[in-house]
Amino acid sequence: MTDLTSEALPLDAKKAVFFDRDGVLNKDKDYLYRIEELEWIEGAREAVAYLTHLGYCIFVVTNQSGIARGYYKEEDMQRLHEHMAREIAAAGGEITRFYYCPHLIGAKIKRYDVDCDCRKPKPGLLYQAMAEYAIDKDNSFLIGDKQRDIAAAEAAGIKGYLYVKGSLLTCVKAIVNTSDGAGKMSAHKGLEQV
Repeated sequence: MTDLTSEALPLDAKKAVFFDRDGVLNKDKDYLYRIEELEWIEGAREAVAYLTHLGYCIFVVTNQSGIARGYYKEEDMQRLHEHMAREIAAAGGEITRFYYCPHLIGAKIKRYDVDCDCRKPKPGLLYQAMAEYAIDKDNSFLIGDKQRDIAAAEAAGIKGYLYVKGSLLTCVKAIVNTSDGAGKMSAHKGLEQV
């Protein structure tokens, strides 16, 4: 994959926010794929709408080893993502694209038994989005709920924030409205810059 640097960015480079899915946008349930089991994190749809109105591209980057384990199929996950995108659109937001990793070393489904570059903490999903959408790394960030999300952000050269609890909208506003752009988020009860 190609890693875009700030020096090589086109004039129309886009700022972006990368969200982990489970535990950040929706409540983390084991191997979620059923629409009827989806529960949004407080303020998640509103956070995406807020960022959309500010001109950010919004990407979801998610490990989906349930596919490799045979718990559900890629089509099941796609249906859930389409539903999530519709609900976010109804709230005034837009998901630019969902990126997912279905791989797992030792997977039950052999075609997914791959040591890939896209399973977080590796940054392959972020690199793919950056290459396909000419992302301005200096004005982009990731919000995840696990250290592997933050590691992927750091490896891709963007800031990473660890979502802990509370309204995601409040957390997002705190990041965006920080004057120096560096975050200063360690004191915020719902979010930590790592």
